[in-house]
Amino acid sequence: MAVAKKEGEESGAEAPSLWERMERPAPAPRTSLTLERIAAAAVEIADEEGGAAVTMRRLAKKLGVAPMAAYRHVDGKDDLWALMIDRVSRDLAVPDGTTDWREVLRSYALQTRELMLAHPWMAAMPTPVIMLTPSRMAVAERQLAALTVCGLDADSVMAAFRAVTSFVHGSAQTEIALRDYQERNGWTSGDETRQALAPQMRYLVSTGRYPTFEQYALNAARKDDRAWEFVFGLDCVLDGIAQRLGI
Repeated sequence: MAVAKKEGEESGAEAPSLWERMERPAPAPRTSLTLERIAAAAVEIADEEGGAAVTMRRLAKKLGVAPMAAYRHVDGKDDLWALMIDRVSRDLAVPDGTTDWREVLRSYALQTRELMLAHPWMAAMPTPVIMLTPSRMAVAERQLAALTVCGLDADSVMAAFRAVTSFVHGSAQTEIALRDYQERNGWTSGDETRQALAPQMRYLVSTGRYPTFEQYALNAARKDDRAWEFVFGLDCVLDGIAQRLGI
């Protein structure tokens, strides 16, 4: 079966990127299939059935087109993921009047956690795919600009930005993984989870090798408050950046 070639392939010229094609004026409509429709359908599938369910065949069925039709618009899974990430990230923003670097980074961090919890398939996305979309680049640009006005060198700006981003994504991924683990086992609360894991925990604690963890298990009051834990950790990261860079 012959596969339709994208613009630039026959002449040997480099084909335009996904985002360049999105910003070009739409040609005279031969079909109702667009990158916007593809992105919206893919997000719906991922939200309802999980990221693994997003295949070209499943997408074509949802859109009511032939399986090969989507390949005329996207090269494969990476393009599809990028479209999905860009679509759900469009609403990430802080007020235009907010200029303090800490407020800017903190606001985006809190919003990103909520976004990932609402779309848990994001936790499985490769980092380059997450970052290299227009919406995500706009988010990064705003944060980098807020740090740059503090008079930092370019390397310090990027390192500080990545430290916060890594904390946010790592923390949200852990939270999503725990939630999925509980759901797979039918545990509806932290208490049910701890009760199910109690035999293992009792044995480990009884060895006497983990006294600090035992004190946490006995005395912690916020074991299931993931939002508080996230905010506390985020503020520790931001405090560290402020102290280290003197901003």
